[in-house]
Amino acid sequence: MIKLQDIAYVRSGVSNLAAAADFATRVVGLERMPESEPGVVHLRADHRHHSLALVEGPSGVIASGFTLADEDALTLAETELEQRGFTVARLDADAARSRRVRSGIAFDDPFGNRLELVSQQESVARPVTFSRGAGITEFGHLCLDAPDVHEAYRFWSDTFGARVSDWIGDNACLMRIDPVHHKLAVFRGDGPGLCHMNFQVQSIDDIFRNWHFLVDNGVEIEMGPGRHPQSTAIFIYFLGPEGFTYEYSFGVRRIEEDAAWVPRTFDPAELGSIDMWLGPTSRPVTQPQLGSPLPRSDSGVPA
Repeated sequence: MIKLQDIAYVRSGVSNLAAAADFATRVVGLERMPESEPGVVHLRADHRHHSLALVEGPSGVIASGFTLADEDALTLAETELEQRGFTVARLDADAARSRRVRSGIAFDDPFGNRLELVSQQESVARPVTFSRGAGITEFGHLCLDAPDVHEAYRFWSDTFGARVSDWIGDNACLMRIDPVHHKLAVFRGDGPGLCHMNFQVQSIDDIFRNWHFLVDNGVEIEMGPGRHPQSTAIFIYFLGPEGFTYEYSFGVRRIEEDAAWVPRTFDPAELGSIDMWLGPTSRPVTQPQLGSPLPRSDSGVPA
């Protein structure tokens, strides 16, 4: 079984790089890192060199990255995935440098989501220079789409040892790879894609300050402010350029007694099952997965 250390990054293709980067800084509040390659903007939220990379080209999510412990773990993961029947490609030197990792592998999950497993993701020692005071503390979680969330859970559990924290009927599976209630979620969707990318903020005050800021700047609020009964997190989802959904949240549950936790199932049709505060709820917009054969570069040209 492959042991995931943490989430690493999201890599998203955008047809209008300037507009997407402006939103990620001016609105979301992320730090834009110094430019190091044409057509790529790296955006920082915490100790990682970047949590989000915007890549000029076709619009759609390129890959979701996860860290492994070291090079040996990466080699073992490559072998195990191939034994399980997955087509696996090594990231070439340019691809690894763009991702700010020592090395990595890429493959598609059973539903078509491009996943990348990497080792030695770069950290930055200095404090984050946020472009506005949104209160962001870290890249919190990512959410993928799959047509069957139960089959998705079997994949993540059997392959990576992810534990289900809670179910939202057949609509969502919330999973943990450490004590955080979920670092990964899978929502039911027609095809592969990134449902949303989450950033944790420092306080409930940040949630409401951000809500006012978003409304004042004409940003589409998809859902919230509200509170999820599963993770106890106070949330707000909002839509960025090219169908990319961002989420701020605060107060996520931690499951310290792993063996004692019993996953719960919530009926999505039941009042309060998505938002304890009984606000209007809607399904976040998904950015579809870009499809291309392995191995490949972000532009679709064989690497």
